[in-house]
Amino acid sequence: MDTQQNTALTRALAELPGPLPARGVLHVTIRHTDRFTVVGNDLAQHPTLSTTAVGFAVRIQSLPQGTEVGIKALAARFPEGEKLIATALRELEAHGYLQRARTRLPNGRIVTRTVFCNQPAALLRPRAATAAAEPPVPLPPQPQPPLPPVPLPAPVPEAPAELPVPVLVPQTPDPDPGLGPAPTPVPEELPPPTAAFAPRLPPPTAPKPPRPPLPHPRELTPELARAATALLSDLRNHAPQFILSEAQVQQLAPGVAAWLERDAHPDTIRHILTNNPPQPVKYPAHLVKHRLTTLLPPPLPGTLELAPPRRAPVTPFQTCDGCERAFRSPTPGHCRDCRTRTLDLRAAA
Repeated sequence: MDTQQNTALTRALAELPGPLPARGVLHVTIRHTDRFTVVGNDLAQHPTLSTTAVGFAVRIQSLPQGTEVGIKALAARFPEGEKLIATALRELEAHGYLQRARTRLPNGRIVTRTVFCNQPAALLRPRAATAAAEPPVPLPPQPQPPLPPVPLPAPVPEAPAELPVPVLVPQTPDPDPGLGPAPTPVPEELPPPTAAFAPRLPPPTAPKPPRPPLPHPRELTPELARAATALLSDLRNHAPQFILSEAQVQQLAPGVAAWLERDAHPDTIRHILTNNPPQPVKYPAHLVKHRLTTLLPPPLPGTLELAPPRRAPVTPFQTCDGCERAFRSPTPGHCRDCRTRTLDLRAAA
């Protein structure tokens, strides 16, 4: 079976000017009229950027202004995964194409603003040379004071043919001395050039809430203090990285005493303090204090709290002796209607 040939492509290749190379890529360039993005060769042929980073740079550059370009937003739009997108964005940020900064809005909300620059090297050039190359902006004309009307010269009688006719040139009168000389327009001084592409410092965040204090027992008895000190000193025998100084043991002892006061078993406390620690443990005392504070169990409930709630007594049903209807009453007798009827009969008699 013969290979199908694209006649349109063959015709386009035939229209290329000049001799075609024997090998390598051939460019058939068709000018775009709409929906196109200009990409510079400094990005398309960047020597250190990966192909994935260049592709995402082109995609971000083609998006309209205000489009979300976060990792999750790009993962929802394109088939690449979040890890690959995060790696590409870090590459673009390292080479200056992408910049992400936290900005506080007027309503107090903090948002992350992403800025993409297609030529980061051009932003590093000094602004003074660029401003000198640009033509100066003409200033608007300053209003001038009105001049007095110029008096017209008197009519000159016609001179004889042999005599030259004098030509009178009107002289511009001096401005009114009371107004002073006309003001000369002074060009406005431009502000000094600032550094281009200066990194913006993130706004200060809200202050962190204070950390909760170390728990203390209701009464630190000598027995609780002795047991808490022994438990903290013995941690290094079960976890060698939990070596505490004597001052740290004395400082953390009230927290362990609060656990013992709430009937926590020493083995349980030791397991909670040393189980699954981060590697490496740089500050064991801080880790022990954090776990003693945040994982403190509640006090054991008493017998009254564990007892089931008492139900209110239920009034039993009774059968009326007169009409034999059922009604609730602690003692047998007549229902309300029968009692009312009996009272009415007595009153009538």
